[in-house]
Amino acid sequence: MELKVVIVEDEKHSIVALNQLLVEFCENVEVLGHASTVEDAIELIKTTGPDLVFLDVELHSGTGFDILTAFEKPDFGVIFTTAFEHYAIKAIKFSSIDYLLKPINLEELQKALQKAKKGKDTKLYLSKIKNLVENIQDENLRDRKICLSTLEGLEFIKARDIIYCKANGAYTLLSIKNHKETMVSKNLREFELLLSDIDFMRVHNSYLINLKEVQKYIKSHGGYIIMSNDDHVQISNLKKEDFLNRMGKL
Repeated sequence: MELKVVIVEDEKHSIVALNQLLVEFCENVEVLGHASTVEDAIELIKTTGPDLVFLDVELHSGTGFDILTAFEKPDFGVIFTTAFEHYAIKAIKFSSIDYLLKPINLEELQKALQKAKKGKDTKLYLSKIKNLVENIQDENLRDRKICLSTLEGLEFIKARDIIYCKANGAYTLLSIKNHKETMVSKNLREFELLLSDIDFMRVHNSYLINLKEVQKYIKSHGGYIIMSNDDHVQISNLKKEDFLNRMGKL
């Protein structure tokens, strides 16, 4: 399957570098063109109908999100590109959409293209884009919704509604407010990286908890935490002091 792509980037050297990687090292990829402004990008996408758009997060004329919101129902895939850990990367991660850090690594590029070539469920993809746009507009990280890949499909829940996450091999079991427990195909370390800056803490090898959902800390029996849903969570000896310090600051 040939993948038709468009590059949206306002730095010439970045356009040249990505175009070269795509042409020389990526099979069955056709570059339809490139644009450096929001207005030109919208026009290029409308006229060429690409399968995939490499979309720079920050442009001189606006953002990649300005381009996305110009399409009521985007029928193309998106891989975001950025030169640094942009503020918007967290929102992109929350929505489970691919991104690449510049300078772009060939292996990471090829992996992203392979995922794109497998195709996408348009309805599910649109829901990810919708979630992303909403997250970008919401400055409160705890109110942003996370895209969860479950056995049934995709679910979108607010980060603040997660009570705790429990490791289950390569999967994670989430306990969520007013919601059944949900098994997600993402390991606990990934959730730790995603949620650690919004009052979540890894208190045990198997547990990542929402500190604002802690009901009580019990010192006896080696120490354990009672969460807002009355579940008991283990805490490791090495984490107790840090846990108590952080709880004291909330």
